Amino acid sequence: MTRKLINPVQKDTITFLHKAEETGYLYTEIDVDLQPGGGTPPHTHKTYSEIFRVLQGELTIYAGGEKYVLHPGTEIEAKAGVVHRFANESKKAVRFKVLVKPGHTGFENALYILYGLAADGLTNKKGVPKNLTHLAIVNEISEMNLAGPLKIMQPYLRYLARKASRVGEDRKLIEKYCG
Repeated sequence: MTRKLINPVQKDTITFLHKAEETGYLYTEIDVDLQPGGGTPPHTHKTYSEIFRVLQGELTIYAGGEKYVLHPGTEIEAKAGVVHRFANESKKAVRFKVLVKPGHTGFENALYILYGLAADGLTNKKGVPKNLTHLAIVNEISEMNLAGPLKIMQPYLRYLARKASRVGEDRKLIEKYCG
């Protein structure tokens, strides 16, 4: 399976440096090239933390109600359960590493699915799946919870994910994009 994924919609690139299985599930490590305007919505993770370390450029992290602007050599940890998001609010691409602790194959599979859906034209211009069931599956397997105004959708997304799992929709996405 390829380690480098390109999102043709957002023009972002990620490279898996170490996958959870390779580290005995101690961590997952990815290298990210994020274009201006790219980023994630506010969210939390149930069982793992994310450590963001900037290599080139400027990355903005919103975590725990605070705003942090990271430059090369600086890092911040968003612990499990802490509302966070990252964004490239600069005019140049930013390159950074993300360390997920402990390692999480669901997080990895969610990225494969999201980038695969984007390649297939099944996401909007921000890289969010157009199909709510696909979004629900990605949220569920990555153990992500939406935060902020989008939090109101979380119970519905859980319902859709359970329904999709009963008919094997989650397995189909994993087989197609993570195989």
